[in-house]
Amino acid sequence: MSAAVVLSRLCKTFSGMKSPALDGISATIRSGIITGIVGPDGAGKTTLMRLMAGLLRKGAGDVAVLGLDPVDRTDELRLRVGYMPQKFGLYEDLSVIENLRLHADLRGLLGQERQATFARLLSFTDLHRFTDRMAGKLSGGMKQKLGLACALLGKPDLLLLDEPSVGVDPISRRELWRMVRELADGGMAVVWSTAYLEEAETCDEVILLHEGALLFSGRPADLTGRLAGRCLHLHGVEGRRRKALNRMLRLPEVADGAIQGHSLRVILREGAIRPAPGDLGLPGAPQWKEVTPRFEDAFIDLLGGGPGGESVLAASMPARQKNGADLIVAENLTKMFGDFAATDQVTFSVHQGEIFGLLGPNGAGKSTTFKMMCGLLKPTSGRAEVMGIDLRKSPAQARQRLGYMAQKFSLYGKLSVRQNLEFFSGVYGLSGGRQRAAVEGMIESFHLRPFLQVKTDDLSLGYKQRIALACSAMHEPDILFLDEPTSGVDPLTRREFWNHINGVVEKGVTVMVTTHFMDEAEYCDRIGLIHQGRLIALAPPDDLKKSVASKEMPDPTMEDAFIELILREGQA
Repeated sequence: MSAAVVLSRLCKTFSGMKSPALDGISATIRSGIITGIVGPDGAGKTTLMRLMAGLLRKGAGDVAVLGLDPVDRTDELRLRVGYMPQKFGLYEDLSVIENLRLHADLRGLLGQERQATFARLLSFTDLHRFTDRMAGKLSGGMKQKLGLACALLGKPDLLLLDEPSVGVDPISRRELWRMVRELADGGMAVVWSTAYLEEAETCDEVILLHEGALLFSGRPADLTGRLAGRCLHLHGVEGRRRKALNRMLRLPEVADGAIQGHSLRVILREGAIRPAPGDLGLPGAPQWKEVTPRFEDAFIDLLGGGPGGESVLAASMPARQKNGADLIVAENLTKMFGDFAATDQVTFSVHQGEIFGLLGPNGAGKSTTFKMMCGLLKPTSGRAEVMGIDLRKSPAQARQRLGYMAQKFSLYGKLSVRQNLEFFSGVYGLSGGRQRAAVEGMIESFHLRPFLQVKTDDLSLGYKQRIALACSAMHEPDILFLDEPTSGVDPLTRREFWNHINGVVEKGVTVMVTTHFMDEAEYCDRIGLIHQGRLIALAPPDDLKKSVASKEMPDPTMEDAFIELILREGQA
């Protein structure tokens, strides 16, 4: 296989930055395979992609794309390199076919070849049925397919995809991977940038970045193999799994841990001796079982372990008296937009101190259901109650009892961090000394003091999400609604978020959450699966996995269960 991109001691520093965005990166990207540019938020992935696309000038070192300098030889590379940027780079007020025509014009694709290419790409992405639909009206997965189609105009030799799966549901993500794998098998060099480390295992080779430095380059299995014998499941723990996980994370032998259904997933530190199950002080009859390491396990181990299990946010919250009441109730909940039922006769309830996950493909009706339960959308029919308050009659009263973190960053980008905290504390009814104490508490809990005067537009995604969570929780609500709170953030920040979520739930707070991370769904006590506006499954994560187990798939993952249940519904 030939070298499509060669990086040699590549450096890039931006004005005003204390450290380089890229610091001496050397690697080779080959044709005919998928190479993952992998790393957390702020690792340098987008900077590297833009350097390869010729959109940035290098600092020190060298980058050669198809044997050419990507900046000085832009005209020669224009038709040989396809680039799909991180943010949806298409025109939302143009239709699918109009976007294709515009990008074809920019690439000089004309005549009979143009029409043949359109037909091939529309068939390849399954967008031929939606050529007249405005791009802004497409689901997240369909937008990414359109972006991919535009990047493929002209049959490029190198395809650069910058985080194409952010916010995309598992079914659409799997379809994107199928299409990209087909391109690589045809000889194209494909570079897939991602903060989702489970995607790294799908790549043939990876370039792992952290804070601008190269941590690893090679086959994913070569990195995960270093954890052989150190990745374990702890079965048979009774009682509250969140409390048991917190206890495990305090052990010096444990580098990282997570909830996986009724089990705990534990990564031991290198050289650590596996603790005897009977010495762990956990209720039940715990037993160890060795499991296959994941790329995310290896990455966190490489950084010295996860953030532990403590939550300063939870520690500052008062404990609620737990009475087992249903604090969230949806009964035959329906929302119509014209003749379209976005939510159709949905019924569920959420108990106090429970984490309830609402899952579903893009466009399934999750966010619509979510917004009705928060009092932000009025139901067409049915009942929506929060803490006994009817959301159709008294939405403002209900909103004072809950915290809401929106799917898209909902703070004010031109205001500083402190100004956002002060504004939202006022929105939630805090004033005077109580407001000052709440703001200071969030500054300490989320380590925000160095950023208080910084505009939120200028912060990394991870810190934006921290501030959004702080704003939703500062009035100590009884219920938290979190709409994809960790979308696009790195694994360590995701661990930190779930420490906070697990911690506040232990204090009696009730949490309703949506996510496209199937490993995060394992933290939920119960899951409601939405498809085409209807609730098609409602059960604990392990029960959903068992429901799809078969001879061919004896030990399904949560992602397997999600996809299988959706496919079954489509065939019914």
